[in-house]
Amino acid sequence: MNFILELENAFTTNKNQESAFAMAKYMKNNFLFFGIKTEERRRIFKEIYKEYKEEITANARAIALELYSKPEREFHYCAIEILIKELKGNYKKNDIQLIEKLILTNSWWDSVDTISKYILGEYLLEFPMETKNVIEHFSKSENMWLNRSAILFQLGYKQKTNTIFLFSECLKQADSKAFFIQKAIGWALREYAKTNPDAVKEFVSKANLKPLSTKEALKNICYP
Repeated sequence: MNFILELENAFTTNKNQESAFAMAKYMKNNFLFFGIKTEERRRIFKEIYKEYKEEITANARAIALELYSKPEREFHYCAIEILIKELKGNYKKNDIQLIEKLILTNSWWDSVDTISKYILGEYLLEFPMETKNVIEHFSKSENMWLNRSAILFQLGYKQKTNTIFLFSECLKQADSKAFFIQKAIGWALREYAKTNPDAVKEFVSKANLKPLSTKEALKNICYP
């Protein structure tokens, strides 16, 4: 793919070893980095994206998967951004397989959270009848990142939030000792509290959540 070659050349040209070391350390050394900061990476990506727009649109899924197979984290971010741009309003039913693969590959909070909100969440808005099966599958998985995605996929739904799914997923994972699960429960509830604080307060008062989840859920709720 010409786009991928051009992107790789640009990232290699602009790599910064000092920043790469710091970025890798911040991500617990789970990934390699070129050391290109977000603003600069997006500028480079936008310019090359514009040049190869037709190629990207015709091959968005394949390009994203190829980028995701590379070791440097900047490629993974670009893959996610391509899918967000190109698939919104154009998802296919079997894209859930691609989404699950992305969540399970190169998994860490930065990628999983973005995929959950902007890709899984959008997919399920386009295929609402798939929500029950997908979320049950994710929440029953032994993989923590799929569990986290099942909790977070409605971030940004606001009035469209299905509270049955939200509250049930929080309850299913309420006893989890995993930091990333406890934090996700609190974040999902805190986000919905912007729309319906009373419902969140009532749920938290009865749910017996872990202290971290409770603290995060109620962080921005003002009591009289």
